[in-house]
Amino acid sequence: MAHIVLLGDSIFDNARYTLGEPDVISQVRQVLPPHWRATLLAIDGSTTENISSQLSGLPRDASHFVLSVGGNDAIMSSEILRAPADSTAQALTQLADVSTSFEERYRRVVGECRKIGLPLTICTIYNGCFPDADYQRLISTALMVFNDVILRVAIEYGLSVIDLRFVCSSAADYANPIEPSSVGGEKIARAIVNLASATQDKATYARIVIT
Repeated sequence: MAHIVLLGDSIFDNARYTLGEPDVISQVRQVLPPHWRATLLAIDGSTTENISSQLSGLPRDASHFVLSVGGNDAIMSSEILRAPADSTAQALTQLADVSTSFEERYRRVVGECRKIGLPLTICTIYNGCFPDADYQRLISTALMVFNDVILRVAIEYGLSVIDLRFVCSSAADYANPIEPSSVGGEKIARAIVNLASATQDKATYARIVIT
């Protein structure tokens, strides 16, 4: 019997944003194959610094786990979008510094997860749904820095990836600019279960899932 464990932030722990509609963990459980289980360890508001404590609660019979973290790290770095810059080069240098810092933290988290020896899937950071088109464009561009880290780490270690930018691609997928609605949560849940229940070969290459 497989047991999927969800680690990370409000991408998975979204019950407070669904207005009484099903959240991600309940939707995962609804579409699981018979006799499979799912456990939520993700906590709304978590960053890369909080994943170690979540791992301490990993069930003994866990067989797969899925990590979605980085969005709150990006939010904590969002002041860079308003920081003055004298040139494009200076602005890019500031983004490079943010990327380097995030990569150090993200690699540490993925390393801790890989030590457990279970199949690990990681998720990109979706672009959100902001009402201001110009701000949305700015956010989507800045998040490329974070998603580049996630994808490079996945490719390096041969990890499967759920690309949430494709999974949550319409306004209905969001309860607010940065949290998944029940509609988006259902899409996320199906992507998780489809990937975990698919036949896995033993080749060490990354798999990117967009639906």
